[in-house]
Amino acid sequence: MIDSDQQFPPELSSFVGRAEELATLTAAVAPGRVLSLVGPGGCGKTRLALRARAALAASWPEGIRWIGLADERDADDVTGAIASALGVPLAADSMHMLAQELRSRNILLVIDNCEHLREPVAGIVSTILARCPGVGVLATSRVPLDLAGERVHRLSALNLADALELFLDRAGAGHVGPDALAAARRVCDRLDRLPLALELAAGWAGTLSMAQLADSLRDPFALLDDDTGRTPFRQATLTASMHWSHDLLDQDERELFRRLGVFEPGFAAQAVTGLAELLDVPVQRYLRALRGLIAKSLVSADTTGPVARYRMLGVVRDYALLRLDEAQETAVLRGLHLELMLALVESFAPLLDSDKDEWRTMLTAEYPNVRAAIEWGLDRAEPKGRRLAAAVAWLWHLGTHAADGVRLLEHAATQGNGTRDETHARVLLAQALVADTALPGPTSYEKACTAAKLAEELGLVDVDLLARTLIAIGTIGFDLERTRTDASAVHADAQRAGDGFVTDATRALIGLVHLLRDEHRDAIEQLEPAVTGLLRRGDRAIASSALGWLALATAHSGALGRAIELAEQAVTTATPLRDFHRIALARTALAEILLWAGRSEAAGAALAPIDRLVEGAQTPPFVPGWERVHALLELDAGRPVEAMTWCRREGRWQQRPSDDQLTPWTRLVLARALRESGAMADSADLLDRLSATPLTTALPSVHAAVLEQRAALASDTAQGMRMHHDALRIRDEHGLVLAAADSLAALAAVALRRESFETAGLLFGAAEQIRTDAGSVVRVDIPDEPQLLEYLERGRTMSLREAVDYVTRARGKRNRPDSGWESLTPTERSVVELAVSGLTNPEIAARLFISRGTVKTHLAHVYAKLGIGNRTELARLAPD
Repeated sequence: MIDSDQQFPPELSSFVGRAEELATLTAAVAPGRVLSLVGPGGCGKTRLALRARAALAASWPEGIRWIGLADERDADDVTGAIASALGVPLAADSMHMLAQELRSRNILLVIDNCEHLREPVAGIVSTILARCPGVGVLATSRVPLDLAGERVHRLSALNLADALELFLDRAGAGHVGPDALAAARRVCDRLDRLPLALELAAGWAGTLSMAQLADSLRDPFALLDDDTGRTPFRQATLTASMHWSHDLLDQDERELFRRLGVFEPGFAAQAVTGLAELLDVPVQRYLRALRGLIAKSLVSADTTGPVARYRMLGVVRDYALLRLDEAQETAVLRGLHLELMLALVESFAPLLDSDKDEWRTMLTAEYPNVRAAIEWGLDRAEPKGRRLAAAVAWLWHLGTHAADGVRLLEHAATQGNGTRDETHARVLLAQALVADTALPGPTSYEKACTAAKLAEELGLVDVDLLARTLIAIGTIGFDLERTRTDASAVHADAQRAGDGFVTDATRALIGLVHLLRDEHRDAIEQLEPAVTGLLRRGDRAIASSALGWLALATAHSGALGRAIELAEQAVTTATPLRDFHRIALARTALAEILLWAGRSEAAGAALAPIDRLVEGAQTPPFVPGWERVHALLELDAGRPVEAMTWCRREGRWQQRPSDDQLTPWTRLVLARALRESGAMADSADLLDRLSATPLTTALPSVHAAVLEQRAALASDTAQGMRMHHDALRIRDEHGLVLAAADSLAALAAVALRRESFETAGLLFGAAEQIRTDAGSVVRVDIPDEPQLLEYLERGRTMSLREAVDYVTRARGKRNRPDSGWESLTPTERSVVELAVSGLTNPEIAARLFISRGTVKTHLAHVYAKLGIGNRTELARLAPD
């Protein structure tokens, strides 16, 4: 098969000749081999490689991928370009992931323009071929890659017939007479039958006759002769032909030609018009000159995309830059190029809040020019270089060329040390934003704190809001209450300031805090509008994470079908970003929810693309929950020892790994695995240490799960039953529907052991139906006991509320009293304090970030427990 033409540069003119070379390439390219197509600039290497893919397609049924390196700078760029062509998500160890993706594939990589990156390309190609026997490589370069086993095909001159056909085709000449044909042959010979030189000459066919072309080429090439005769196909031929063609240009064309040299190979018409405006040159004058350069093959035009783009071949651009130096205009034009790129990027800025996807697409197309402008500006301590670096931060945050962002922003921040101006504040914010996804550790938090302080001093509201958002994110690992408080304050300020992005981002963050605290109804209430706003403005990165959180909250609330849809949407949203971490997070959430639904095979399939990429890596990227979900899959398959191994892999980042350094959720899975493997004492010891952790009581689902597991280990039936009841109470209070069903089933099993058949049957039936209604195919393990049968059907008609009320009544008096101040839950106490202070229900809801209906429900419970009827009585009874 031939891959989509969108991957390959368009062939903007007909292909002529090279039949023998095509046959050679078809025969020589094979799996496990690298064939380098070598020759000087302008000899047609890229065109021949493009043409070869059609001839080679049948030999590569899994596809051919094109990797163009003309715009790339270093090894990271090379791996990024290959990853992009393959659709592989990017992460810290992209090279390993590329090899994993390719190791069982039968695919051809065509890597174009390798000469300026020969060493990194050679290293990457060597690694790929060593690990991936089914991969072949066709490289184009001015010099060989110098690899062991490399086959080098040096591209020879066109034969005379092909050269003549190419020249006449590009000259637009149909049938020509004998004299013109003879002159055309002389042109071909004088130009060493070099394709680009022939195209340059053909560009003048509308101005000069064939005889005039042949005659005008005589003098510039006299110096190319030497005592040994003409050496065919030398680079001097192209240099001389460009010199000759340049001298025939009119003044405007020569001026624009050299000035376009400051642009990286690809640029849009907007660059030409912008340059004209900055130089105070009539725009039409430069547009006419551009058309002339295109007609004379010094610039190529690609009109196949939504926006026309123009390009100079590398050798042509090198010549243009030489002429720019000769005119002593390089510094001036580089400065204008920086100014133009800054204006261009700042003109894109409104899209950051309305359509970040489109902003990313547009900036990516201009990135080579933007990066070159930043580098030039920073090298000369130009403030505009720092401004431009700060303006690109979101692109780097999204994982595109993140290493560039870290390097360039560090340079920009160093230049701004000691200054207290807007530019420095924005550079600091940019550093925090890029570090949030590119650098582990506290860097983002620290930079955000510094940026927020300077922004407040200068009155930069937008910088302050985003910096404070990053600060709130930085606290989520150790102080959830502070995260919620800080995020709530930023959210309110952003709403007042009309900052839609920060409004939605902080709402999503607050939703995450609710999720972690098992306040799932409130999490859903925050996350649903946040996701809507983020998707509307094209904020795929944060939207994908928020969708994953929303999916988990929805699953905990007992709607597994809807949760799976949301998790699948998270994967779909994240995939185009090619950001390994975003995609892995979405896939991990999807796998966990599928596992809860009893779809183990589908859960494994959801993780498979991530597993394949990281398999065998010495230090796989950290993805929260990935190891835990794998451990759950192993437990589901009855392999507790393998589950323990997966759990402990989560601690590989620690200098001295221990079970206590794992996340609470992973320690729960490890404790279960230990118990199921027979290590009861070790399981109990781990649960005791987890119980003593203050964070456990702040995480209701963890607290309840610890109680459930300790109950399973308890030798005292009464003690175990109390623990199961406490776990059920916690799960019921926090809307943990599936977990509550587990508690009901556990209590049913205890009742069965006591031969309380009615209680056991009712609870077994209720637990099974709750799971079924939630969308889970996991069935409750109901013993085959005839005396249960008459009660199971009655139990299946019970709602969760009815089942909890029944088991609570059956239990008798609880540890917490049913009435009085001691009976109030912590959340109910918070509502009482705010109500007594005079806040209305909507104000309490806003302060606690819960719904108004939830506030009303809490107050109703409080009134019932205290035996009162209104707020007035509540204020009178409330303790001081």
